[in-house]
Amino acid sequence: MKQYFSILLMFTFFWVKAQDTNSTPNSSTKVWTLEECLAYAVDNNITVKTAELTKETSGVTYSASKFNKLPNLTGSASQSMTNGQSIDPITSDYVNEQIHATSIGVSTSVTLFQGNQLNNTVKQNKLLVNQNSFYVEQAKNNIVLSVTEAYLQALYAKEGILVAEKNLEASEKEAETAKARLEAGSIAMQDYTDALSQSATNRYNVIDAKNSYATYILTLKQLLELTPFDDFDIVTPDTEDYAAPILPNKVSVYKTALGILPEYQAAKLGVEVSEKDLDIAKGDYLPTLSLTGSVGSGYTSTQSLGFKDQMDVNLNQRVGLSLSVPIFNRGQTKAAIQKAKLAIEQSEIQEKTVQKEIFQKIETAYQNALSSQEQLVAAQVASNAAEESYKLAQKKYDLGALSTTDLVVSQNTFTNAQQNYIQAKYLNILYTQLLNFYQGDQIKL
Repeated sequence: MKQYFSILLMFTFFWVKAQDTNSTPNSSTKVWTLEECLAYAVDNNITVKTAELTKETSGVTYSASKFNKLPNLTGSASQSMTNGQSIDPITSDYVNEQIHATSIGVSTSVTLFQGNQLNNTVKQNKLLVNQNSFYVEQAKNNIVLSVTEAYLQALYAKEGILVAEKNLEASEKEAETAKARLEAGSIAMQDYTDALSQSATNRYNVIDAKNSYATYILTLKQLLELTPFDDFDIVTPDTEDYAAPILPNKVSVYKTALGILPEYQAAKLGVEVSEKDLDIAKGDYLPTLSLTGSVGSGYTSTQSLGFKDQMDVNLNQRVGLSLSVPIFNRGQTKAAIQKAKLAIEQSEIQEKTVQKEIFQKIETAYQNALSSQEQLVAAQVASNAAEESYKLAQKKYDLGALSTTDLVVSQNTFTNAQQNYIQAKYLNILYTQLLNFYQGDQIKL
C-alpha cells in the first residue's frame, strides 16, 4: 500500500511540474497589454476584415451607379457573303448575284430621363456606403468589447492562481505539522487525513485555476487571430489598491451613446435606404427618354467603286430619340411600391429595436457596475475579516488548540472571501469600462 501511495505522490509531483512548465511563459514570450491586444485585434480580426470588404464592395457599386448616367459607346464590324436573290446590306437594292459585303460602325446611347431612377440609385448606393462604414465601426467595437471581456477574465483567473498557490503552500505546511503530531501521538489519524485531503484539494484548485487561465488566454489568441502555437501572455496591472470610480449618469450615457454608436447610425441610414427604394419603385410609373446616335459605313461587291471610295460614299450618321411610356405591366410596379413601403416600416422598427437594445446594454452595464461596486465593498470587509480569522486559527492550530477540521473550514472561508473580492473587482472594472466606452472613451486599464 505504501508503495502505491509513493507512486501516486510521484505521479502527482511530475504532473504539477508539467502544469507549471506549460503555464509559465518563457523568456521569449511576448507579454501583451490590453491596449496592444485591442489595437492588434482591430487590425487583424476576420470579422472586421469581412466588414471592410463589404464596405469596399458597396463602394464599387456606388461608382458603377454613377457611371450609368454616362453614354455608352459600342463599335461593330461585320463581313458577309450572300448567294442568290437578296437585298444588298449596303445599298438595300435587290440583286441576284453573289455579294461580298463589309460594314463597320460606332453607336452610342444615353438615358436622358428614367423616372429619376438613376439619380435615386446613386443616392441610395451612397447611403449604403455610409451604412457599411458604420458596420465596420460596429465590428471594431464588438471585437474591442470581446477582447476586453476576455482580457479581464484572464486577469481574474491569473489572480486566482496566486490565491490557490498561497492556499496550497499553507495547507502543505499544515499537512506537515499534522504528520509530525500524528507521529508524536498528539492527534488522531482523522485530523491528519483531513489536513492531507485539504492539501490535495488545494493542489487540484491550483491546477484548475491554471487551466482556467489557459482557456481565457486561448480565447484571447483566437480573438487576435493568433495561432495556438504563438507564445502569448498578458500584463497584470496593479489593482491591489483598486477603488471603484464614481458612476456616470446612465441617462447621460444613453443620450451620448445614441449619438456615437455606429449600430444606431446604421439603423437610421437603413430607413433612408428603404425610402430610396420607394422612390426608385415609383419611377417605373414615369416614361423613359433616351438619346441614340450612330456612325457607320460599308463596302459591297455589287458596286464598281473601290473599298476606300465606298467607305466615303456609304458613310452615314444617325441621331434619334427613344421614348418608352409604361402603360400596364401586370401590377408589378404597384407591388414593388407596396413592398418598398413595408420595407420602410420594417427599417423604422429596426431602428427602434436597436435603440432599445442600446438602452438595455447601458442599463445592464450600469446595474452590474452598481451592484459590483457594492459587492466590492462588502467583499473587501469580508476578506479582511476572514483573513484575520484564518491567521488566528493558524496560531491556535500551531498551539494544538484547534482541530484540523476547524482550520480547514477557516481556510475555505478565507479562500471564498478572496475569490468573491477578486470577482467583484474585475466585474466592476469591466462594467465601468463599458460605461466609459458607451460615452466614446477609450478602454484602458
